[in-house]
Amino acid sequence: MASEQDDFLFLDHDEETHEQAATNDFWDVLVVDDDPEIHSVTKLALSGVEFWGRSLRFHHAYSGKEAIEALIHNPEICILLLDVVMESDDAGLTVVKRVRDELQNHNVRIILRTGQPGYAPEEQVIREYDINDYKMKTELTRSKLVTSLMTAIRSYQQICELEAQSTALTRILEASHAILGHSDMKTFGLAVVMQLAKILGSEPNGIVSGIHGDDKRILVLGGTSDYQAFFGQGLEQLDNGRVIMQVQNCFDYEKHQQTEHDITVLLQGKSRRAAVYLELDVKPNPAQLQFMEIFLANVSVGLDNIKLFNELRDVAYKDPLTKLPNRSSFAQQVERYYVGNSGKSSENHNELLFVLIDIAQFSDINNGLGQEVGNQLLLVVMQRLQQEFIDSELIARIGADVFGLLLPKSSFDEQHFIDALMIPYQVNEHILTMHFHVGVCEQSDFSQQGLDTLKLAYIALNQAKQGKKFLDWYSPDLEEKMAWRLGLIRQLRQDFEYGKLEVWYQPQLSLDTLEVIGCEALLRWPSDNGHYISPAIFVPLAEDAGLIVDIGQWVLEQACLQQIKLVDIGMDISVAVNVSVPQFKVANYAQGVKDTLLAHKVDPKKIELEVTESVVMDEIGVVIDTLQELQEFGVEVAIDDFGTGFSSLSYLQKLPLARLKIDRAFVKDIPDNDSGAIADLVVSLGRHLGLKTIAEGVETQAQADLLKQLGCDEVQGFMYAKPMPSNELMVFLKTHKPN
Repeated sequence: MASEQDDFLFLDHDEETHEQAATNDFWDVLVVDDDPEIHSVTKLALSGVEFWGRSLRFHHAYSGKEAIEALIHNPEICILLLDVVMESDDAGLTVVKRVRDELQNHNVRIILRTGQPGYAPEEQVIREYDINDYKMKTELTRSKLVTSLMTAIRSYQQICELEAQSTALTRILEASHAILGHSDMKTFGLAVVMQLAKILGSEPNGIVSGIHGDDKRILVLGGTSDYQAFFGQGLEQLDNGRVIMQVQNCFDYEKHQQTEHDITVLLQGKSRRAAVYLELDVKPNPAQLQFMEIFLANVSVGLDNIKLFNELRDVAYKDPLTKLPNRSSFAQQVERYYVGNSGKSSENHNELLFVLIDIAQFSDINNGLGQEVGNQLLLVVMQRLQQEFIDSELIARIGADVFGLLLPKSSFDEQHFIDALMIPYQVNEHILTMHFHVGVCEQSDFSQQGLDTLKLAYIALNQAKQGKKFLDWYSPDLEEKMAWRLGLIRQLRQDFEYGKLEVWYQPQLSLDTLEVIGCEALLRWPSDNGHYISPAIFVPLAEDAGLIVDIGQWVLEQACLQQIKLVDIGMDISVAVNVSVPQFKVANYAQGVKDTLLAHKVDPKKIELEVTESVVMDEIGVVIDTLQELQEFGVEVAIDDFGTGFSSLSYLQKLPLARLKIDRAFVKDIPDNDSGAIADLVVSLGRHLGLKTIAEGVETQAQADLLKQLGCDEVQGFMYAKPMPSNELMVFLKTHKPN
């Protein structure tokens, strides 16, 4: 039996020597026991034992305190043979806790030994503190002791290897991060050499070189201090034949070159090749070379990024069409002109103006004449700006159809500026008369952040658009007004989402019989103070914010629900719903209306759509097709506010309409201050076209009498009934049912 044990102890483990993690010739074992005899017996039992070609080297401690000191001064210790009971009953477990928690030594393997069975540690303690084995001293025969040691050493090897790999991978990540963010080849090359040297354990001394041009000349692209002076020069300019030969061989043979003194590695990017030459202090081990390859893969990616950097920089800061600075570049550059509290900008110039120019109908040019003409228009506008305003500090293309200029305030003449822009533009075979909106911001109002200065100019530009003006100037009150608008839009969006909007209804009556023939659905927005915000305020805001389409659809659905209620009480009247321009521009708008009516099972003849002249005149061909589709489905259409939009009468007879609505502007002053001529004209026009006419805003009997005399068919107004909520409408209708 003894012979079998001896054979086991001295087995040849050469096939596993590749797993060794340490570089010394011993496995260091610390024996911790307060009994000196245990030290002697352990050392004797393990004398001559080797694991993977390395013998054991013993260290000794006779208390828990000594054990900690030994581990602090001998970090190479890999095995701890530890007695549980020494100066105290739990001295061994205290050592374990200090090793793991205080010393943070998680590599050393621990084998607990005790001569007193009653002091065995809990299983949870063994798991929590990573204890390899627990044995009674009486059962630790030589064979079992060797088996425990072999298992512990193998575990120690694996942990050390994993730790080394983790450290190496961390170093690779750090190295890869260090080479990122470089915008030029020179600093990139230096970073590559520095990080490669770290991975291979040598001092940084080397170069990065690459093949350039059709002549395949090798240029120095970067390197450490000894090579900095050669940046951009040919490799042959180096006074070092060994470097020249190794780099040339690397490119010729397309593989790494390594000697005892240096290593040259090939970088293969998608679009270029480079070689990194590094002098070696020590020969790299296989693991280092493996980690080097991982690092080089990241370097190759960085190499391609460096090549593209100038192109990327152009994309980031230049407009590709005009080659002018773009929005990002302009915002960055305009910061130099911020005045601040000192009253002076970082640039010593005369006071400037920031002028923002928007081409009013650019989308119409693109859609009508094609994108190529649109691009050419942008180029000729740019040329006009460059020619007319040669004293400009900066010209940029801020957006698709927006240019920005920095102009001296002293030479800025508003009328001259307008006249210069309004001269027609020659674009290929087209002569185009363009319209613009302009916002102007004075330098004293510039913000420290360029984007904030842009915002101020846009506030002035938007004010010009809303006021239908060519040019407007920024002032702080405009910003307050814009903030108010944005706050109101935000509140409108929130109240719509929370279902706080309301639909009220104003009855419409036959002027002859005063019988209710319909009602108009009117949107109402209650405020928190119990009042209502005027539709004249919030409807344009809803259009600007893109909310009007969703709100309009909701109003149509509410009208359908109201129509169902009307049918339930036996009222055979229609409900009129207003439609805005943005709604009409929604793809397949007519189909959407039909789907809504079908979903609510509402008779199409009982829903009337009121469209303004601005809707009709927007895209007349599309409008006619849409209205025709709705008419064929049974939905009637009325022109709202007729006469206020100066529409072309030639289109009126082509539109599938049922009713003309006389705007309140043509009713409010009759008969005293208005003869009713325009109202008469609308009524007459409606009669000749076979359309009914309805007058809104009727408030007096005199107005009603004149309208009736003119032949107007229907009326609505405060004289008959104010707009009211649905429940009040139902009460009103019950009291006004025809006999």
